[in-house]
Amino acid sequence: MKKLIGLLSLLLLVSIFTPLKSTSANTMFSDVGTTHRAQEEIYYLVQGKIASGVSSTQFVPDKQVTRGEAAAMIGRALGMNGEKVATKFADVPSSNFASGYIKQMVERGIISGYPNGTFRPYETLTRGQMAVLMNRAFKYGGNTVSVASASSTLMDKGIAQGMADGLFGSDLTIKRGDFAVFLARGINTDFRTTQTETFDQTMYVNTNNLYFRTGPNTLYPWIQKLHSGQEVQYSYSIGDWSVIKVGEIVGYVHSSFIQMDKPLDIQPPVTPAPEPEPEPVPVPVPTPPVDSPNTLSDLVVIIDPGHGGTDPGAPGNGFLEKNVVLNISRHMNSYFAQTPIKTFMTRTDDYFVTRDFRVDFAAKNKGDVFVSVHANAFNGIANGQETYYYARTAATNPYEKQSRALAIYMQNRILEAWNLTDRGVKNKGFDVIRANTMPAALVEVGFIDSSKDIAYIQSEVEREKMGKALFLATLDYFYHFDGRQDVLALYEQFGAAPSNRIH
Repeated sequence: MKKLIGLLSLLLLVSIFTPLKSTSANTMFSDVGTTHRAQEEIYYLVQGKIASGVSSTQFVPDKQVTRGEAAAMIGRALGMNGEKVATKFADVPSSNFASGYIKQMVERGIISGYPNGTFRPYETLTRGQMAVLMNRAFKYGGNTVSVASASSTLMDKGIAQGMADGLFGSDLTIKRGDFAVFLARGINTDFRTTQTETFDQTMYVNTNNLYFRTGPNTLYPWIQKLHSGQEVQYSYSIGDWSVIKVGEIVGYVHSSFIQMDKPLDIQPPVTPAPEPEPEPVPVPVPTPPVDSPNTLSDLVVIIDPGHGGTDPGAPGNGFLEKNVVLNISRHMNSYFAQTPIKTFMTRTDDYFVTRDFRVDFAAKNKGDVFVSVHANAFNGIANGQETYYYARTAATNPYEKQSRALAIYMQNRILEAWNLTDRGVKNKGFDVIRANTMPAALVEVGFIDSSKDIAYIQSEVEREKMGKALFLATLDYFYHFDGRQDVLALYEQFGAAPSNRIH
């Protein structure tokens, strides 16, 4: 693949940066010629706008790299938003070219400032510091990795090499050319001196016409288009992009569009509808009518599987949020299907619906409660479960007390089902609960990118258990808040009991 990428990269650079009659892309930077040791790696990064020249004609490969430049290049490699923003550092104003990357890199624990509240964006970077940043950014050894272990990891992976004296040279400053080499090798194994990565995780494409590219963003040319259900072999991730193998070709796709489950294979088994009750035997003397103003069939539950279609939600550990929450919602619905309570799902398959549609759909079907099902993600460093409701302001959902109670019972049951970290019940203005016209809660069943939570999320048995938990939580709300005694029989039907009154 290295030769293929190199050829595609140079040809594209010719077309973009030089007249068509030119025969060499190397004229882009006069100081990076065909014999320069970092020529391929520099142009590979420049092609994806991960690195750039000091000017339109000079890359200056021997210039020392600063902390700000390193944050910007790694941030671009990971697909971070480079928009300039205010930071907490006194020496990184919003006008600083790397302010957006610095802020995000700090938030992700990849880089940090100094105790006196400065970042020192123009301080030069050492080889040891580079090794630590690479390990954290590409998740080779966690955020507490030492310089010694970080350096050893990069050498073991063929990303970095030691000095002539056999040492790594951790205290030496690093040049732009060398940093480009290390960063390109971290992204693309074809540049490495040894090959240690494996492609032993089978995954599946979940969309049609997926561009399979030579680098981890849309600026890199595509090699071929992949189709839904196509099997691929996964190796590792660069930010939100996955490195996969298709046949013998290695390339990149956005992680949202591959998953561990084959598309449409995560649907729960269909639960047969209950047999109709036999007709009562007529009796000679009619009994007087029973005054029963409420029946279970007057209750309507709106189930809202988040995201869908072109909106995949959060990716993590080979799964997509849209598929996981649809699966859980179907399980929830399958329990209600065995009761007289009516349910409507805002989507029943993998297609896109807007937030306005979800709210209008719930109102049109006269829901009594609205439950939106989601999964969280936060760079693999958070875990646990939380549930949201919206506290009333003018012209928004007026059912504050009811929504809070619904959220409390939801949180209680999802913790009972999966026993994950309790992140609490929170007030937040998500559109689908803020704009709703009925008691509404938004449930985050867990973090899809968490190594802990995924043990539950990836299991069909556990997803079915979560669907049942959401079903029981809805009964808890009807029983405790609305005082519906008629739901008691449903607990017994499914071998459960009401929760404690906790709202």
